[in-house]
Amino acid sequence: MQHGMLSNAKIRNMDRVILIVLDSVGIGELPDAHAYNDIGSNTLGNIARYFPGLDLPNLTAMGIGNIDPANALKKTDAPTAAFGKAIEQSAGKDTTTGHWEISGVVLEKPFPVFPHGFPDYFMAKFESAIGTKTLGNKTASGTTIIEELGDEHVRTGFPIVYTSADSVFQIAMHESVYPIERQYEICQIARNLLVGDFEVGRVIARPFSGDSGHYTRTSRRKDFSVNPPGTVLDAIVEQGKGVYGIGKIFDIFNGKGISRYTKTANNLAGIEATIEAIKKPAEALVFTNLVDFDMLFGHRRDIEGYAKALMEFDAYLPELTGNLQENDLLILTADHGNDPSAPGNDHTREYIPILNYGVKVKAGYSIGIRQSFSDIAATIAEALGVNFSSRGKSYLPEIMPLTNH
Repeated sequence: MQHGMLSNAKIRNMDRVILIVLDSVGIGELPDAHAYNDIGSNTLGNIARYFPGLDLPNLTAMGIGNIDPANALKKTDAPTAAFGKAIEQSAGKDTTTGHWEISGVVLEKPFPVFPHGFPDYFMAKFESAIGTKTLGNKTASGTTIIEELGDEHVRTGFPIVYTSADSVFQIAMHESVYPIERQYEICQIARNLLVGDFEVGRVIARPFSGDSGHYTRTSRRKDFSVNPPGTVLDAIVEQGKGVYGIGKIFDIFNGKGISRYTKTANNLAGIEATIEAIKKPAEALVFTNLVDFDMLFGHRRDIEGYAKALMEFDAYLPELTGNLQENDLLILTADHGNDPSAPGNDHTREYIPILNYGVKVKAGYSIGIRQSFSDIAATIAEALGVNFSSRGKSYLPEIMPLTNH
């Protein structure tokens, strides 16, 4: 039985949890950051340090600055949320690993990354399976590589393969050269081959369109992920309650444990979809990923852009919180860091912030340093009255003590 489950019946079950992952919004280097060449990384702290115009009045009111007294974020004397941070126990610092641990799965072995491209013998095997040669096979930005190799791809018909700091095998193909269903077939072939030492977290179809010098990626991206082990999402669905995935949640979990989903083009669409979900109570867990922080600004080392994206989210917070019901619990967190002031374009190994907000939450309470992201999964399970076993420890009794009943 999950920690705190016995007292859960005495406290209360929440009707719903809204879990929002601010993708890559870390809050300081983890104790093992040196093993990842990430000493000094602090996504939120360094943005506040290098962009003095950062203004997050609503997150500040919740207590985001109080999580780490040493950083440059503004503090408040009366936080409206229960706040803290968590250590990643899984090896690695990628999107899939972080989300899986938040959902209760701790990985002992990281998904493999290929900073120098995939081995020639594997690429030969892949090319044989799809019946054509390929281009690229290197680490690259998706927008840059289609400008670099797009003309050759259109001329030869060779798919463009590239990877990144994440554990991904990405394939870019022009929609006039490869119909979208064939693009998906090719990605599925790659997914079937990428096993064992090559089992990357995701294979991603990256279709594009346009003409030479003006190529643009289309909205028909599709991810082919590894199936996660049992998560709190599965437990919620198996016990008759729904999970609504917004953004790339469906892709990260390969659809497993998801009752309904909406894919979104950007942060604003994800925020709006979340607000609409809050207004119309249905699923017990609304699980949102807001990807722009990471994709558009972290990897591109754009401090100003990252800061403005944070301020955009902050501006919508009152509308998010204003639509919460009495038995709703809002959790704001992240999946890893991506410090835009750091060298390179890789994710950074960081603590993740945790803000817990709701009518019944003990405002201003510090949940301290949680020893695993999976404490979030344990807390969600207890809040929803769901049986789920993991390495996580629920902090629900701390933020909703018996005296609140």
